[in-house]
Amino acid sequence: MIYPIDLVLIAVLNNRRDFEVIRLLGWYRIPLRFAPKIVDVDAIAFYQTGNFKEEKWSIRYAARVLGVELVKRVELFREEENHPRAQEEYYKLQLGPLEALPRIIPVRSWKRLTFAYTTGERLMNAADIGDLAIPAGDRESLWRALRDRAHPAAGSNFLPDSFQWPDTIESFLQSAKSTRGEPEGQ
Repeated sequence: MIYPIDLVLIAVLNNRRDFEVIRLLGWYRIPLRFAPKIVDVDAIAFYQTGNFKEEKWSIRYAARVLGVELVKRVELFREEENHPRAQEEYYKLQLGPLEALPRIIPVRSWKRLTFAYTTGERLMNAADIGDLAIPAGDRESLWRALRDRAHPAAGSNFLPDSFQWPDTIESFLQSAKSTRGEPEGQ
């Protein structure tokens, strides 16, 4: 269950294989070199790309994050020991059951998204991806929650003092909210 006070990471889900890993095995991977600054979150929601056909360009599912560990890719996919990135480090987020959101959150205009933060309340009430943006008046409390989790032992790859509000996320969400039309191919 996603709670209103939860810190939520919006992450990209590129393919069915990763969806099945989440659904059946209960984990999600993020390459360390592309990871957001904070992975110690309460929940994760998944933005589905164009590869999902009828479910493309939307956020439909979320899961609670039960734990985070740093592993090599080969530990995640033992059958791929010769993969070019087999020795690269990944965050492995252990997840609770995959939950369908109360409503689909569409992206009416395609935008490139990697990771974004929001709250459980905004996630559960959003009618459009732009509704996930944190209003200026509420950013301080979200910023504090992110900064407090910015500790190397908590799965962070940076120091708390260096954390600043990610304005690029706000501009992405605002442009997604203000732009209407059919998403472009990906």
